[in-house]
Amino acid sequence: MKYSIVASLLLQSTLVLGELLPVHFVAPTPGHFKEIVRNDTYDLGCRPVAHPTDDGRFTLHALLTEEQITDITNDYKLVPEFSIHRLAKRAVAATAPIGSGDRFKAGTVAPVGLGTQPSGTTISSIMNVGEISSAVQALVATYGVTSFNLPYKTFNGATQFAAYVGAGTDKSKYHLYMSAGVHARERGGPDQLIYWISDLLSAKKSGGGLKYGSKSYTNAQVNSVLNAGIVFFPLVNPDGVTYDQSSGSLWRKNRNTKSGSSGASVGVDINRNFDFLWNFKKYFDPSEAPASTSPSSEVFAGTAAASESETKNHVSIYDSFPKIRWFMDIHSAAGDILYSWGDDDDQSTTSTMNFLNSAYDGKRGPVGDSVYKEYIPSTDATNIKNVAAKTVAAMKAVGGRSYVTMQAVGLYPTSGASDDYSFSRYWAKSGVNKVYGYTMEFGYSTNFYPTLTEFNQNILDTNAGFMDWALAAISVGLE
Repeated sequence: MKYSIVASLLLQSTLVLGELLPVHFVAPTPGHFKEIVRNDTYDLGCRPVAHPTDDGRFTLHALLTEEQITDITNDYKLVPEFSIHRLAKRAVAATAPIGSGDRFKAGTVAPVGLGTQPSGTTISSIMNVGEISSAVQALVATYGVTSFNLPYKTFNGATQFAAYVGAGTDKSKYHLYMSAGVHARERGGPDQLIYWISDLLSAKKSGGGLKYGSKSYTNAQVNSVLNAGIVFFPLVNPDGVTYDQSSGSLWRKNRNTKSGSSGASVGVDINRNFDFLWNFKKYFDPSEAPASTSPSSEVFAGTAAASESETKNHVSIYDSFPKIRWFMDIHSAAGDILYSWGDDDDQSTTSTMNFLNSAYDGKRGPVGDSVYKEYIPSTDATNIKNVAAKTVAAMKAVGGRSYVTMQAVGLYPTSGASDDYSFSRYWAKSGVNKVYGYTMEFGYSTNFYPTLTEFNQNILDTNAGFMDWALAAISVGLE
């Protein structure tokens, strides 16, 4: 039975059909949102998050079209405790600008992060796609970072690249893997990763430490993180980011037109395309929608597991660096750190109840039931939770923002996500290393285009989070 909604539609305005509008639902409990999040045509940001309010209720943010708002209003009966509210749409002029030209001068001027500069220093714009490449090449030229091209070209013909630093030439010495820019509209992730790497290398060279707001790190800690060996893939979705930066359309997916050639039907959600329970129609309870088979959906999973070049390139890094132990995928915008599993609630008692066991096909997904819960060894559960908690504590300490840590399943299950794929490989593929996977979602719900002030605060928050995540990972163990 669907929950009923009273439409409190505020800030009425004339809008272009199909334009995404920020709204939030208000309800007494997270459970009231179940029918909303199971509808795979609604855009719920990176993922749906129920935020508690001061009056004991919960809010769920979304990006909906005018038509969807009307449909929801018409489809649901009135109940006083459940409402939908429009939010003021942010003016384009208020968002952080995208850089023009190339501030890194074709790889000859190294990026300088905020952790090695005086407090109050700011960065004036988000990197454009060309600058992301140029910045990494400047790290290569200035600090001896090693970059390499990945094997598959994107649908639009882009050659993708990644880089590694800190542990020399032996790829088996690299234990930390980080990626950003999977979802095109989540602006600032590649910048955060590149500026952090530049901070580490600058501090190592000068013999100094790092400072992000109220969080400080010693030179010894900097060297410890670098010695762990860092592999980074700063721009997973160059086609999508190029389009989003030029259109300002809140574009999420890549730009593959094989399943649809226009409008919302273009593209695949890379973060539903990994080979973890990808065929959700087979593996999940029919009531759940962890992804979508519709090309017009924001969570379209593609035509096959790892059908996309971006996904294949992401996976190839595990094969090139066989001792990766810790992985983080950088996203926005929800203000949290997620850990496995994302397909169902965790449990550590019944090892046979796991994602490889076909006896549970068609039963996974519903949260809070006893039919199925995903197995995770208790030691692994302790490790990933402890590292996540330390990461969140660091991010909170920097600027006082609210961040939380939680299991990735949240309000609803996901399939084909990068963090679950990283963790699942150990059980699904013989002879590979166990990898603890995380998703960091910086910023605030559905705030994909930060203001310049928010953009700089996001850098400070995430860079401190990266430091404590890496230091905590080192403490747990790299082998």
